[in-house]
Amino acid sequence: MRPWPGSAYPLGASYDGAGTNFAIFSEVAEQVELCLFSDDGEETRVRMTEVDGFVWHCYLPNVEPGQLYGYRIHGPYDPARGLRCNPNKLLIDPYAKALDGPVKWDEAVFGYTFSDPDSRNDADSAPFVPKSVVVNPYFDWGSDRPPKIPYHETVIYEAHVKGLTIQHPEIPEELRGTYAGIAHPVMIEHLQRLGVTAVELMPVHEFITDHHLQEKGLANYWGYNTIAFLAPHHAYTMDGGRPGSQVQEFKAMVRDLHEAGIEVILDVVYNHTAEGSDMGPTLSMRGIDNAAYYRLVEDDQRYYMDYTGTGNSLNVRNPHTLQLIMDSLRYWVTEMHVDGFRFDLASTLAREFYDVDRLSVFFDLVQQDPVISQAKLIAEPWDVGPGGYQVGNFPPLWTEWNGKYRDTVRDFWRGEPGTLGEFTSRLTGSSDLYREDGRRPYASINFVTAHDGFTLADLVSYNEKHNEANGEDGNDGESHNRSWNCGVEGPTDDAAVLDLRARQQRNFITTMMVSQGVPMLLHGDELGRTQGGNNNVYCQDSEISWMDWSLAGKNAGLIGFTAGVAALRAAHPVFRRRRFFDGRPIAPRRRDSVADIAWFAPSGEEMTDQDWDSGFGKCVTVFLNGDGMSEVDPRGERVTDDSFLLCFNAHWEDIEVTLPPAEYGSRWAIVVDTAAGEVLTLTTVPGVVAAEPPTVQAGVTHTVPARSLLVLQRTE
Repeated sequence: MRPWPGSAYPLGASYDGAGTNFAIFSEVAEQVELCLFSDDGEETRVRMTEVDGFVWHCYLPNVEPGQLYGYRIHGPYDPARGLRCNPNKLLIDPYAKALDGPVKWDEAVFGYTFSDPDSRNDADSAPFVPKSVVVNPYFDWGSDRPPKIPYHETVIYEAHVKGLTIQHPEIPEELRGTYAGIAHPVMIEHLQRLGVTAVELMPVHEFITDHHLQEKGLANYWGYNTIAFLAPHHAYTMDGGRPGSQVQEFKAMVRDLHEAGIEVILDVVYNHTAEGSDMGPTLSMRGIDNAAYYRLVEDDQRYYMDYTGTGNSLNVRNPHTLQLIMDSLRYWVTEMHVDGFRFDLASTLAREFYDVDRLSVFFDLVQQDPVISQAKLIAEPWDVGPGGYQVGNFPPLWTEWNGKYRDTVRDFWRGEPGTLGEFTSRLTGSSDLYREDGRRPYASINFVTAHDGFTLADLVSYNEKHNEANGEDGNDGESHNRSWNCGVEGPTDDAAVLDLRARQQRNFITTMMVSQGVPMLLHGDELGRTQGGNNNVYCQDSEISWMDWSLAGKNAGLIGFTAGVAALRAAHPVFRRRRFFDGRPIAPRRRDSVADIAWFAPSGEEMTDQDWDSGFGKCVTVFLNGDGMSEVDPRGERVTDDSFLLCFNAHWEDIEVTLPPAEYGSRWAIVVDTAAGEVLTLTTVPGVVAAEPPTVQAGVTHTVPARSLLVLQRTE
């Protein structure tokens, strides 16, 4: 087959309706072979003779979507110098837009023989390596438009593509665990009921299961093991027999979710790849240009810098590696229509040498990119390297998973002493982290649970992790959960314990929904999903990690409660302000003017410095002034809302709380009671029970039950 010269850009395989252009970067290569595979596995090699700026390229007429391909790189092999070229290893295109299946683990996919790690393994890996797929770029998007939901109106739902729907009885079996399953009407209805505006999908970039996990009969369930940054994971498609179909099915999912007003955010892993350490397989970048793509140990380039705990770190100091990341992000926005990204271990991307630098090249590129800068950008602001915990230190364009919010809110409801001061900061948007660099409250992504850790039901049910099924002797996952004083750990028939656990779940959900910032729910927390105390199900592609939808009937009350407080949040902008509170009177010239926020002790008097320092710290009432929004809507009109009181009692006993004096409001209706599990409403709010809430007069004393939260709405 005689190729045409083709073009050095775009990188990857690009079908134009008449043929396909192939382009791959390798500075170290001496020769590159494009390998085409027929359905029966027959290989045809095409020598690529054109090279511009270290990009090898050619054009093949009549090569159409569905064509399987890979590369063989001829070049130096000297691991001690970071050189690992070996033409006997078939390599995945880093720009592949689809792969045809998983790795078939065999010694041939490794660059060395198992009996001698210093040897060179020249066995042909082609029968065992996934083939890249030429895909059809054309898709009928119809009238698809990005929802562009403002951050302050956003509610995120973190979900796993397979785990969310694999056991859903109302979804057709062939759609369960797939992209199409997430877009099924029954799932969309559930998400809309919860007030979800964005689904944050755990990794959908093509990933592989580690060799050691497969040997144990386990799997890389979470997917933080990417091998192709532009390819949707093949196993989440309902049409596994047609190479490349995952692209069309992913696009259809996005289109349907957009039509329902739901954004799609991808959890992306650009900090490392599935090739792992020096003992890992040679599948793609390692054999293409090892030193360009990976951070190597400077004084012994056989080894890899590992800021991620996974064996390697991408070399974002190299312009071609940076280009791969940026091209991938741009592709997912422009071609796949996703709305944003959550960057796994984002601190790794900021590392120039050994330090985390908030003004690194990567963040500069994102800042000036006209496409990526307009997407939602969420950082997981830590990694495992020195100085890797960077909450609050990302550039103004970014929002962050707020680990301090998670830890403080957990400690407060656990009854940990001395947490009240920080709890109030987290409740009001963490201005100590985000205000000075010009960010707003919605820079804080507020969460209590996420995929990495206990589910909400397990958080309040287990004092210790139970990760026995992972086969690591309990050495994986968070070390402990500390005592929740729930009486009995794990499953129990004790009604009082079960009631307390249910109440604590409602406390967490309500706290997130009334906190300034962006709330994030972990999939299944709204129906009491349990992992049996396993707080690290990364390797459990099983009922341990999957959603048990039978709980939807047993815990219908929790689903309804979650939907209710989410609807209350959506109906009242005072819970989702665009600006921080300033604590000053909203009309200073008026004697009766009160501040936009105020804090009260159980006595009904405003908190004093002595109160804050006293250490009782388990009960506080917060006044949110709906007249003090200091904001305007898109039409330039001033935003106002009702005013609210939030009465928090994290103590193990009931506390008598005196409501603030009449200048803050003379009459209040109790619209949320986490002890009773009720969400009521004064006005028509979709998803909230239409019932007459009980009312309380200003200045009177009211009992706030142990470990509960009351939300009161001013009625006049």
